[in-house]
Amino acid sequence: MPDHSLEGKVVLIAGGGKNLGGLLSRNIAAKGAKVFIHYNSNSSKDAAEETLADIRKAGGEATLFQSDLTDTDNIKKLFEAAIKQYGSVDIAINTVGKVLKKPFTETTEAEYDSMFAINSKVAYFFMQEAGRKLNNNGKICTLVTSLLAAYTGLYSTYEGGKAPVEHFTRAASKEFGSRGISVTAVAPGPMDTPFFYGQETADAVAYHKSASALGGLTDIRDIAPLVEFLITDGWWITGQTIFANGGYTTR
Repeated sequence: MPDHSLEGKVVLIAGGGKNLGGLLSRNIAAKGAKVFIHYNSNSSKDAAEETLADIRKAGGEATLFQSDLTDTDNIKKLFEAAIKQYGSVDIAINTVGKVLKKPFTETTEAEYDSMFAINSKVAYFFMQEAGRKLNNNGKICTLVTSLLAAYTGLYSTYEGGKAPVEHFTRAASKEFGSRGISVTAVAPGPMDTPFFYGQETADAVAYHKSASALGGLTDIRDIAPLVEFLITDGWWITGQTIFANGGYTTR
């Protein structure tokens, strides 16, 4: 059986500088992996540098890379830079996403294009490049959303932009499986991070907290171990979207 531990592996994390991505970067580095951390823009630079500093202070190894992945050439450059830095890539995790809460009839074409570029296009071409560049027996994991199982309005471009990723995951797992590469998606509930609060009123936050069977918002500390499992001992799970939300939605 191939070695599925993280020790000595190279892990590329898109959106790996803050929130869930930052926690994954820290945890994975602490388990002996070399982490190549992508962040999008100057607005997230400070958080990414803090993550890098924490990893190095703890004796881990990591590198930062800034780019806008909606330009697919930058996805290629991201993987090439990781390979140049560390020689190869074993695991690719994509936490990139954007939320828009807006009535269907008020959504602009520019908003639609932005939402689908970030949530769908980036995911597709990130998986494509991972399929080209990962070592055999690698792993690919993408963050989606538990709203994929919700019957709700106002999130049409967020749910809609993430929905194709489920099939991308199935298709990629089928095509890459002969090389031992597993491909999964993880669908958290609303997470207690700044990513969530920017879209919600106080009443909406209260509703989301009450909607999960176990109570409260999703904690990133409950999602990171699941992702870590899927890219290690859970490698036999492939082509699946795993809902992890405390009973917020299910199907």
